[in-house]
Amino acid sequence: MRITVTGQSGQVVLSMLERAPEGVTVTALGRPGLDLEQPCSIGPAIIASRPDLVVNAAAFTAVDLAESEEAAAQTVNGAAAGEVARAAARLGVPVIQISTDYVFDGSLDRPYREGDPVGPISAYGRSKLAGEEAVAAATPNHAILRTAWVYSPFGKNFVRTMLRLAETRDEVGVVADQVGSPTSALDIADAIFTVARNLVERPEATLRGVFHMGAQGEAVWADVAEAIFAERERLGGMPVRVKRIATTDYPTPARRPANSRLDSSRLKTVHGIALPHWQASLASCVRRLLSTQQTG
Repeated sequence: MRITVTGQSGQVVLSMLERAPEGVTVTALGRPGLDLEQPCSIGPAIIASRPDLVVNAAAFTAVDLAESEEAAAQTVNGAAAGEVARAAARLGVPVIQISTDYVFDGSLDRPYREGDPVGPISAYGRSKLAGEEAVAAATPNHAILRTAWVYSPFGKNFVRTMLRLAETRDEVGVVADQVGSPTSALDIADAIFTVARNLVERPEATLRGVFHMGAQGEAVWADVAEAIFAERERLGGMPVRVKRIATTDYPTPARRPANSRLDSSRLKTVHGIALPHWQASLASCVRRLLSTQQTG
């Protein structure tokens, strides 16, 4: 199976390149050949790669910057996603769109299900919702995978930030009133390959549509930080305390959903996928980062 994925340096892209199963070839397309800020470049690049399936993993992910650059976010996350899906449709192959919990407002008191009303409260969320809508309009042969709180050994993410701060601080203030499921990009990559195989090999409509893809379990950000520091200390690092703070104590340009929990039971029922518990995958990521000193 030949999979073309947009982007070359994102967490999901790098995880897919690392975790590709035997018999699966992953081609990562990025600048200059494919530039999501130039939607006219997308179709020719994807079509030339002749994939059996396309994954749109590249995105404008600077959540706070999107508040002041919403037009750019809409181009990359909205219009470009539609172009990716149209290219897949022209090839007659499925497309997987990676989306986010930010399409919800975070006000529910339970994990979000696929059919719950959307209502993004940030420019980033609005742009990702536009991408979902563009993909769905372009082709019925799609799977939209919403995930949340993504981390990995690659790029900028919460885990690497906490490990970097731990090098110079003995206490770190971390938000304790936002709840979600920290999700490993490596686990996401493994799941994408399963979904991809199902879409390519089976025509059932039930395999298409929107799915939530989050790790098992839930936590607030402060819980995640404590787990990171505990694993670091277990491996010989100095203790670091977590000071639990409120979202209002750490103001940001973009509003974050207070509830980022995703009910992933449909993914398990339809595709047979259940991601590991967040604590197990997080500990593995921390060990890997510390062993290779990639926390810069």
